[in-house]
Amino acid sequence: MAENKEEDVKLGANKFRETQPLGTAAQTDKDYKEPPPAPLFEPGELSSWSFYRAGIAEFMATFLFLYITILTVMGLKRSDSLCSSVGIQGVAWAFGGMIFALVYCTAGISGGHINPAVTFGLFLARKLSLTRAVFYMVMQCLGAICGAGVVKGFMVGPYQRLGGGANVVNPGYTKGDGLGAEIIGTFVLVYTVFSATDAKRNARDSHVPILAPLPIGFAVFLVHLATIPITGTGINPARSLGAAIIYNDKHAWNDHWIFWVGPMVGATLAAIYHQIIIRAMPFHRS
Repeated sequence: MAENKEEDVKLGANKFRETQPLGTAAQTDKDYKEPPPAPLFEPGELSSWSFYRAGIAEFMATFLFLYITILTVMGLKRSDSLCSSVGIQGVAWAFGGMIFALVYCTAGISGGHINPAVTFGLFLARKLSLTRAVFYMVMQCLGAICGAGVVKGFMVGPYQRLGGGANVVNPGYTKGDGLGAEIIGTFVLVYTVFSATDAKRNARDSHVPILAPLPIGFAVFLVHLATIPITGTGINPARSLGAAIIYNDKHAWNDHWIFWVGPMVGATLAAIYHQIIIRAMPFHRS
């Protein structure tokens, strides 16, 4: 009788596995297959409508992003005090909220990059071809220029007087401070993008629902809270270029290199950290 009871206990222990805690591996590595890296050049893309549709989606998303965010910045600058406007927190929410909405809308079409630094980081990780990466960056920059241009059309005088939403290193900070802030801020953003869209993580933690645009938008919000006082927060070369071209001021152009070099370096570091340290891609066995 005692032997039968002991056998029942063993059977029960094997039959009912321990509940998987949240955030731990629900599947083993052999349940997941790493997708092949994107080719450097993909000539076939140029004859595909989906390729151009994705570029148009990036253009429209960046256009809307600049339109809403630059208008929000102009509203802040026009007010007599921060208390009578949305304040820095409101500007940060405008940037983060728009990224959340636009990534959600375009992720299934183009991936929802809306940022050349994000595109560059994903290209380094071989998530898309060079052909697509260059096309995305061009469309993002064109969209940003058009978005800032529409804002200036609404308020020609105030736009120039209030700085046009252009990114510059603010008084009290050096160009080195601005460059460092842009590198770290973009690292936070691109690292979040890699983590939120990691196919292996989605397979492993399929029991943990995650809406990828939410952490990405929240990362943009937090970075803006931290770095608006330093550079106005670029972390997006298209955003900085669009505002700089439409505003067209010497001071903005003098600092403009910071808002390309910083984000690209930050994106590179994020790609290296995620792919080599976190995912250990070079050490995977074929």
